Amino acid sequence: MTLSKKRALTAYGFLALPLLYFVAVRFAPMLYLTVMSATNWGLFNKKIKFVGIDNFAKIFADPVFLKSFGNTAIYTLVGTPAVIVLGLVFALELDKIRKYQAGFRLIYALPYITPVVAVSWVWRWMFQQPPFGVIDALLVSLGIPAQGFLNDPREALFCVVAVNVWVELGYCVIIFLAGIQTVPPQLVEAARIDGASERKITRRIILPLLRPITLFLVVMEAIQFLRIFTQVYNMSYQAQGGPLDSTKSAALFIYEKAFTNFDMGTAAAASLVLFAVIMVVTLLQLKFFDKKMDY
Repeated sequence: MTLSKKRALTAYGFLALPLLYFVAVRFAPMLYLTVMSATNWGLFNKKIKFVGIDNFAKIFADPVFLKSFGNTAIYTLVGTPAVIVLGLVFALELDKIRKYQAGFRLIYALPYITPVVAVSWVWRWMFQQPPFGVIDALLVSLGIPAQGFLNDPREALFCVVAVNVWVELGYCVIIFLAGIQTVPPQLVEAARIDGASERKITRRIILPLLRPITLFLVVMEAIQFLRIFTQVYNMSYQAQGGPLDSTKSAALFIYEKAFTNFDMGTAAAASLVLFAVIMVVTLLQLKFFDKKMDY
């Protein structure tokens, strides 16, 4: 056996390990989930039988399912642009600071590295109504009427969005800041010598060079908002996802079907729908940004 063939076999041997892991941990459960979605698998069903697409027909006829996926769309369409724009703005401003920049980076990163359950319960306490809620107490002291926040179906979802944006903001700031600091300083200095303003330098030099990083963050944050669960589960009042299912996400709907109602077949069908939505959204983002990155 030649040396090149030995190297090739060694390389394939090392590549086989992560491939086996992927098949065992990712592909096999996904295949099992697909099979489960076509059955009436449930804790209280004595006999498992094939039901075809009945589970999909059931969930699409369920108003709670439609409501939860509508809420998930709002989480994604509001939260993703907000965290990307704010992260970019804060990163641009933070890049101008030369003293104590490491300390500021740590401050921004703290919400992201703090356990989400703890963050959710602290914000739930802060959103409570007077006399316990800090935010409402502050509003009242300023002469502004107390708000319903998590008790109000019109406000609860946006409270959860705001908390998740606050949590994810530090991650986006750190990634954007790292990207900004890799921009060649020669380009910036040359632009300044040519009389370009700071705004034009940002728009014409920094932002185009940040497009690969922006693509990465947009895709990751969209997936994160599409899969949002912990904040909703821990911040919701009344029934989980309340009031009136106003904050219920697709992931929480799946969780309740699987581990509250023990209807695994329906939960599997809903999981496949969520997976399809995430995949389509990700592919559309990649296709859109690929065109934009041809500069």
